[in-house]
Amino acid sequence: MSAAAIQSSLPPLAYLLSSSLFIYALKRLGRVKTARSGNAIAAAAMLLAVAGTLVELGFVDYRWILGGVALGGALGAIAALRVEMTSMPEMVAIFNGFGGAASSLVALSVFWGRFVEAGETGSAWSVLGPAESVTTALSVLIGGVTFTGSVIAFLKLQGRLAKGRPLMLPGRHVINALLVLGAVGSTVAFSGVLAGPDDLTVSLLALTAISLVLGVLLVIPIGGADMPVVVSLLNSYSGLAASAAGFVIGNPALIIAGAMVGAAGLILTNIMCKAMNRSLVAVLLGGFGQDGGGAQEDSEYVGVTSAGPEEAALVLEGARNVIIVPGYGLAVAQAQHAVKELAGELEKRGAHVRYCIHPVAGRMPGHMNVLLAEADVPYEQLFELEAINADFATCDVAIVLGANDVANPAALEDEGSPIYGMPICNVHDAATVFVVKRSLSAGYAGIKNPLFERPNTSMLFGDAKKMMQDVLKELREL
Repeated sequence: MSAAAIQSSLPPLAYLLSSSLFIYALKRLGRVKTARSGNAIAAAAMLLAVAGTLVELGFVDYRWILGGVALGGALGAIAALRVEMTSMPEMVAIFNGFGGAASSLVALSVFWGRFVEAGETGSAWSVLGPAESVTTALSVLIGGVTFTGSVIAFLKLQGRLAKGRPLMLPGRHVINALLVLGAVGSTVAFSGVLAGPDDLTVSLLALTAISLVLGVLLVIPIGGADMPVVVSLLNSYSGLAASAAGFVIGNPALIIAGAMVGAAGLILTNIMCKAMNRSLVAVLLGGFGQDGGGAQEDSEYVGVTSAGPEEAALVLEGARNVIIVPGYGLAVAQAQHAVKELAGELEKRGAHVRYCIHPVAGRMPGHMNVLLAEADVPYEQLFELEAINADFATCDVAIVLGANDVANPAALEDEGSPIYGMPICNVHDAATVFVVKRSLSAGYAGIKNPLFERPNTSMLFGDAKKMMQDVLKELREL
């Protein structure tokens, strides 16, 4: 077989193998125990896809390519090493935005090369073909929405934009509808109605501008409570944009990988919506929740019982069945290692310790799983909500660490509550409940939590990490 034949056959084989590895990696990412190896396999699959693409390109000027690889690799390594686990949702959000921007730039560069530099005449429909012209427009549109929407999500998660609260612009639905109509009109104009490079350039640039504005307007009315859903949806958008870019440049690996990311993101978004008992339409309309909730006045609560580390240690000493419910407060305090130590001490004393993981605890799907895995908490102790919720009724002690809305019994009892019908951790059914929080402030939904007033609940006010360390110290002294 000639060298040319070998070179032409290697890229399809690389794409096929990388696509198979992507599918296998996605399967392993579905379980906590195999997630790390799944991530490594996905990275290897991406490397193989990039290698196949470079072989397909043949002899080109690699200076820009190598420069991009070096810069991107350095930025990725720095982010991986320096970004705290509490900031992981923000990093995921901004990475989604980078993916969308990359897809838009790929489509725009193809158009620039085919029409502006090459001096092609006629419509995109006649030069690129129907499929490529439509996918070029879709890549620009979805990629632009993903980019600016992800930037807004990043700023909201960091509290830099309205402290994460919803921003309700007057007439926003009408504005969004007009922008969507403008996007459709620009796409039609680009695809085949208008002729001539100048008209095509104007229509594609108009579509780019509309997509960037639309991304901002779609995310700013969404509050902190819905950010996990938004991050999942934007992840899906980034995959769809990449898949469309794959059609534009004719790269099978990009088409397949983008489609898988898009589908996985949509499935995850649906799971998040069910976990919050909210429809996707309700999330996109926005207005629910705020970052950190509003300031809840202590005077609104009656009969709240507080305890200290010594009282908590006395109760835990005799406990035989303990369920820990982690929340964002655990992430902020970086308390996962202290919790692991306390759980180990309880197990030495004969207690059965497990963790109840709510799908929307934290600020992104899987946030709590990643934090606990970082502390080497055994995978066998991590249980999804549906698998462990009924066990709270026979639980001696439930420890709630910085979770609020996901353990709010108003979701079951108050039909007027904005979270009514949302599946929660039934910690109120436990014999004793310890809630570790800095104060009685509200969660993302900005509402009161009647769990704090229950006779079987004691508040442990303070930083989650320090409180767990203090309880552990008292327990060891008993």
